[in-house]
Amino acid sequence: MKISGKLIDLHLRRIYSGEITVSNGRITSIEEKGSAPEVYIIPGLIDAHVHIESSMVTPSHFAVTAVRHGTVAVVSDPHEIANVMGVEGIHFMTDNAAGVPVRFLFGAPSCVPATKFESSGAIVGAEEIEGLLQSKRTGYLAEMMNFPGVINGDKEVIKKIKIAQNAGVVIDGHAPGLTGEDLRKYASAGISTDHECSTLEEAQEKIVAGMKILIREGSAAKNLEALAPLLITNPEKIMLCSDDLHPEMFEKGHINLLVARLLAMGYDIFDVLRSATVNPSNHYSLGAGLLREGDRADFIVVEDPRTMKVLQTWIEGNLVFDGKKALFGPGSVLRVNKFNCSRIVPREIEVKKGGPKMRVITATNGELWTGCDIVSSGMDAVVHTRPEEDILKIVVKERYKDAPPSVGFIRGFALGHGAMATSVAHDSHNIIAVGVSDRDIVTAVNMVSDAGGGMAVVAGQESDILRLPVAGIMSDMPVSAMAARYLSLSETVKNLGCRLDAPFMTLSFMALLVIPELKLSDKGLFDGKNFRFVPLFVDQE
Repeated sequence: MKISGKLIDLHLRRIYSGEITVSNGRITSIEEKGSAPEVYIIPGLIDAHVHIESSMVTPSHFAVTAVRHGTVAVVSDPHEIANVMGVEGIHFMTDNAAGVPVRFLFGAPSCVPATKFESSGAIVGAEEIEGLLQSKRTGYLAEMMNFPGVINGDKEVIKKIKIAQNAGVVIDGHAPGLTGEDLRKYASAGISTDHECSTLEEAQEKIVAGMKILIREGSAAKNLEALAPLLITNPEKIMLCSDDLHPEMFEKGHINLLVARLLAMGYDIFDVLRSATVNPSNHYSLGAGLLREGDRADFIVVEDPRTMKVLQTWIEGNLVFDGKKALFGPGSVLRVNKFNCSRIVPREIEVKKGGPKMRVITATNGELWTGCDIVSSGMDAVVHTRPEEDILKIVVKERYKDAPPSVGFIRGFALGHGAMATSVAHDSHNIIAVGVSDRDIVTAVNMVSDAGGGMAVVAGQESDILRLPVAGIMSDMPVSAMAARYLSLSETVKNLGCRLDAPFMTLSFMALLVIPELKLSDKGLFDGKNFRFVPLFVDQE
């Protein structure tokens, strides 16, 4: 089989007319020609760090959409489902991915639970990580979020790192804002990457410390424009990733869109494409085809690199996307889940006044970081929401066993009435809800619980729910269908007054304790800067 076009050689840094001969899944020869069709042949794209669960579909459904965008491999941390189901959930991901041609390199999640300050559904300890790496179900140690544990020499953390080093696999990092001597200790422990940089200065310091930088541009955090200059100063240290990519964005594009944006910004085509192909393939030992004789025949045919419109995707010599549709299906899904909580009633989320002032979480559009406002708790014996001041109630209900819900207050959602709830709540995926009236909040929480997971909106007698029956965080529907339902539900929330671009995405991060400043877990309000619980009412300190 022969394919002709303009070959983009990332190793010799040249573009020329050529013809590829493919046999038995490999490129057997590459011949330069005097002319060729006006299409471009490029190595298949790689997402260097993604949580498949954030797309809210299974790996096999993810793959069907990925090949449309030219993605042939992904480096995936199954951290989300591991917090719900433990090793069983990781096995579900690897088994589900095994039936599709896209290469999934799953990591052994290093921080399950993410912290001891929340309730998760499982524990993945050093023994489990060793088993996962020995079984070859996972191929690296996934993001080490417990950077305080690394810096302070926590025995369990160090044991996990040593297991990964003995297995000869790389260790991914997660250290937002870490600088100075603490950063040097973190990197010297063997942490090889970071995808949490938000400024050029932070990224440059981490490169000096010996780390590679994954430039992230996903649904939640967007760092592409801020970090793009690294492609000039340190191109060999850069990879591209999405991290968390919700279905409505994934439906539109993947790493191909990042490549097109970087080229439109004027960055070198070879350095840009290497960050999405050569660099991640080499760093993670993926063995992905890089358009050389003898390589796996993993490549894409695009109309123009400047647009990255994908005409064909080839994996191991097989055409898997023909310009119109994926040429394989997702197969069947064996559902796994864990929901063991009962319904709640309004009196369980009533807040009795405990002081004249209280802490309020402040959420910001498009940001994972939150702030903390100190406001009056009102004149009544019971603290009420004040939608006219954008002070709403936020509730987290543990899903793994019956326990009282935790309650706080939040700004940024601007609901005029109604409530919303979801079981997609990083990292432990308990049920989290925001709303105006206790009755609507309780109804939304109970809808999610009754469904075994999902996203719900309630406004008086009106309600809607998007069910997520796979671990309460994923569906077995296609990305296109999930995107349509997700957008529809988000519009319903916006019709209640919410001004956030992605209200459910923002809500899902309000329980992510490892990102400061103030968050809410099922155990209470948490100060992410000082890593400790804080009371709702200020005068209790």
